Amino acid sequence: MVERANKPKLPTLTSTPGLPPQATVTFADDNSSVTAELPTGESVKVLLYGATVISWKDAAGDEKLWLSEAAKLDGSKAVRGGIPIVFPVFGTAPDHPQTKDLPQHGFARTSRWEFLGKSTSESMAGRAADEPMVKLDFGLSSAAPGLDPKAAQHWPFKFNLIYSVTLSRESLTTSIVATNDDSAPFDCQVLLHTYLRVKDITTVSITGLQNATYIDKAKTTITAETDRVYTPSPPEADVTVLEKDAPRFRVARDNLAQVVVWNPWVDKAAGMADFAPKDGYRQMLCVEPGAVAGWQSVEAGDAFEGAQTITLVG
Repeated sequence: MVERANKPKLPTLTSTPGLPPQATVTFADDNSSVTAELPTGESVKVLLYGATVISWKDAAGDEKLWLSEAAKLDGSKAVRGGIPIVFPVFGTAPDHPQTKDLPQHGFARTSRWEFLGKSTSESMAGRAADEPMVKLDFGLSSAAPGLDPKAAQHWPFKFNLIYSVTLSRESLTTSIVATNDDSAPFDCQVLLHTYLRVKDITTVSITGLQNATYIDKAKTTITAETDRVYTPSPPEADVTVLEKDAPRFRVARDNLAQVVVWNPWVDKAAGMADFAPKDGYRQMLCVEPGAVAGWQSVEAGDAFEGAQTITLVG
């Protein structure tokens, strides 16, 4: 995977005669991000640093993700907001021999990924051409020039990551495939650290966690600092975020058995330099699908796959 300093901007995709208009995909002038927009107006923007989704807008231009006004988008630190990728460790793991020396949440979110290409509904197998959709693929490997130097130093496995971001009119899907290209197995954890934008956190509640481990009520209302790891039962149960009891987001998971729910509330938000505005906790809620309760052991030549689909409801 070779980075080109002067990579040209992608041209606007053209429509095939006789088919409806397709998505447009463009690079930022400084090649720091990729933006896709459907002909109906929905859009998604992905920063190559961390392959972090930093914007998801509906057709009316309303933002669905929360991004801190003080977030660093220049590659100097992990992005506060959007959808950072956590790999190969969730938090820190000082007692785990393979990941004990890695920084918090690993290195995927602090590496520069390569844009691998795009697909549209016109070319996606099984998709109707009149269903506007676009998929963006990103890659990171142990041999990539953009890999965080701490990765090779503290996690010397050969690996290949493929991250896909798929935008449709009513949903956003993010999926990751982590392949072990080494001769020995490695352990990993994966999480999609999604910051959802809400209007007022005091009116937000969550359903779908009523049978989860360590939860004993059907609805969780956010009224203080929240940092919980749930294991829903059944594992494939969707999680729904409601505002004023009206559903707003539905989160479906594939092979990601846990859901982390996080909001820093007043004191913790005040103590984070890259969290702004300080009352921004009122407009955000992290609902983070992941495989983090234990370790995923990936044998040589094998792969771990996981995905989430966030659907706009209500």
